[in-house]
Amino acid sequence: MSYFDAASAAPLHPVARQALLASLDEGWADPARLYREGRKARILLDAAREAAAEAIGCRADEVVFTSSGTRAVHSGIAGALAGRRRVGRHLIVSAVEHSSVLHSAEVFEADGGTVTRVPVDRAGTVDPSGYTGALRPDTALAVLQSANHEVGTVQPVAEVAEVCRAAGVPLLVDAAQSLGWGPVDGGWSLLAASAHKWGGPSGVGLLVVRKGVRFAAQGPADERESGRSPGFENIPAVVAAVASLRAVRAEAAQEAVRLRALTERIRARVPQLVPDVEVVGDPERRLPGIVTFSCLYVDGEALLHELDREGFSVSSGSSCTSSTLTPSHVLKAMGVLSEGNVRVSLPGGAAEADVERFLEVLPVAVAGVREKLGAPAPETAVGAEELVVDSLGKRCPVPVIELAKVFGQVPVGGTVRVLSDDEAARLDIPAWCEMRGQEYVGEEPAPRGTAYVVRRVS
Repeated sequence: MSYFDAASAAPLHPVARQALLASLDEGWADPARLYREGRKARILLDAAREAAAEAIGCRADEVVFTSSGTRAVHSGIAGALAGRRRVGRHLIVSAVEHSSVLHSAEVFEADGGTVTRVPVDRAGTVDPSGYTGALRPDTALAVLQSANHEVGTVQPVAEVAEVCRAAGVPLLVDAAQSLGWGPVDGGWSLLAASAHKWGGPSGVGLLVVRKGVRFAAQGPADERESGRSPGFENIPAVVAAVASLRAVRAEAAQEAVRLRALTERIRARVPQLVPDVEVVGDPERRLPGIVTFSCLYVDGEALLHELDREGFSVSSGSSCTSSTLTPSHVLKAMGVLSEGNVRVSLPGGAAEADVERFLEVLPVAVAGVREKLGAPAPETAVGAEELVVDSLGKRCPVPVIELAKVFGQVPVGGTVRVLSDDEAARLDIPAWCEMRGQEYVGEEPAPRGTAYVVRRVS
């Protein structure tokens, strides 16, 4: 089995396993106690904190260990907003942040705060000027990921941090995807990360709060971890997490070159091997191991099952794999095709032979899914120079398949009106037009669902 979903969770690094087993015998006691066993546990915890601080590029007393990366994000955002409540109740986030950030923003809004969501371009990159324009006198906090978890795009953190610093606004960076590759540059104020993203054990997160940042931890007071992360520390897991961070950092420069070459091979060859594919994410400013693409006329869930049967574990942002039937918020914000979406995220040590076999299997898997879908002949009503395609009640990718099947029946200048009640159509039909060089006129209300109008220009 070839595991190609390291962006979700990287396999446990051998160094993490060794450190975990070794520290189980020494790190079980309460590090707050003064007797021998407590002192041994405290030594392990303090050494892990020092090593984490060195890897991050901060002071040891600025680092706290949390129960997860999500908890680090939630605690960091809530504490920073509470600490600057006198300044105001305005939060800035990008439209492509991890769900942990967006959920925190939703809770903040429900409690009376205001949130500005900065848009991204088609590559998934924020423009620092978007943060400049969003800043207000009552802005308490800004948040930006260091790199996107779905498409691998690296964000201009240093530039945004400078914009925020000039305005006196702290910036929290979600560094979960990038910290294993290197420290985060720029004058950020807070940072969150998660150990299972770099080969550490799950259940360990990092929260860094720079000295001088106003911060008020929320929830009941706790004497552990500077009062910012309640509960007894899982010292063996913490030790293993930091040991694996140091280990992957030592390998990062060489491994980045190797994985980048493999993902570039995938980016280049997938469009050659599979027709009607859109490779998404920034082609240059990207993490080494992630490549994402979307396939027209493909059910994402069916494609993932086919690849799983062939021995490949990959993930998807396609609405077809979600119980909500809505596309990934990241792909939606980028305005790219969502149907048949595949994210390949290679773990450290991924073999070139496995990548080559993936490229052999993928075209057959996509063709098989497209053949199974079949796309039954759509119901059409013919006007003078317009076709109406009734795709009501049909889910992705059927509306786009039916659009493509009848599009050649209208003359240049003619239009096809697709009726659909699937939320994914709002993203995938414009994306089809972009890929085909046709004009997306827009959407119009319909008695049921929405009418998406496409004009043939060639």
